[in-house]
Amino acid sequence: MLIIGLTGSIATGKSTVSSLLSSPPHNLPIIDADILARKVVEPGTAGYKAIVNYFGPSTPELLLPEDPQTGQRALNRPALGRRVFGDSEERKRDRAILNKVVHPAVRWEVYKSLLYYYLKGHWAVVLDVPLLFESGMDVICGAVVVVAVNDPAVQMARLRARDAHLTAEDAENRVRSQGDVREKVKKALFRNRVAEENTDKGSRGVIIWNDGDKADLEREVNKAISAIQTHSPKWWSWLLLAAPPVSVAAAVWNMAVNFGLQKSWDQKAKQDRAKL
Repeated sequence: MLIIGLTGSIATGKSTVSSLLSSPPHNLPIIDADILARKVVEPGTAGYKAIVNYFGPSTPELLLPEDPQTGQRALNRPALGRRVFGDSEERKRDRAILNKVVHPAVRWEVYKSLLYYYLKGHWAVVLDVPLLFESGMDVICGAVVVVAVNDPAVQMARLRARDAHLTAEDAENRVRSQGDVREKVKKALFRNRVAEENTDKGSRGVIIWNDGDKADLEREVNKAISAIQTHSPKWWSWLLLAAPPVSVAAAVWNMAVNFGLQKSWDQKAKQDRAKL
């Protein structure tokens, strides 16, 4: 089964792309990390308790009013967001602590979902993770798709139109917290490098540009899936399902390639910084 990592930055259109991929003609199952991240911090979970214990004493508005039906108080996500989004050292520290609580639990849910869809016989599954590269989950992906826009102003305008409660500062902090989407584009394209030729070819990293309307976006999505299927046809996924040892070998090989690419990327980034 091919794992297609889907990422981008906030308000670049990743959710719309995810919806298109889950609909005809593609009909791909989606593992949405945002949904799983909510699941693992629901009242009563270990994640919920850890967040309340750490953030509760210094964040009076952390919890919503008690639900009359369940008697529970869910997390106030906007309030938590204000605590962790931003560039200050305090917010970076708090965001790191939040990630340490949420990320391991989300990973476990992701692995369970991957096994489920593999056993169901799907040729591919979409792993929708905003921080795909940052969390290191790109190493398990056979292909990575980045949804991007060329103009950061378009991204900001879309975010504020979608979340009207955000101030300009809040919106800017959220965009910055997910990293520059242009860097994600570069990293995705780097996955296509052919060592012998040092060229950007292949479908291990695919970019979907979302600067136009929905019709333009649909064409970009179709083109991306076509490119991926060219290098990873459905018959290969069915072979992996029929022969588990081959599937394990393919997964190990894929991760080895991705680790090698990650090492090369880190070396390149270090060299680029040295030139500054």
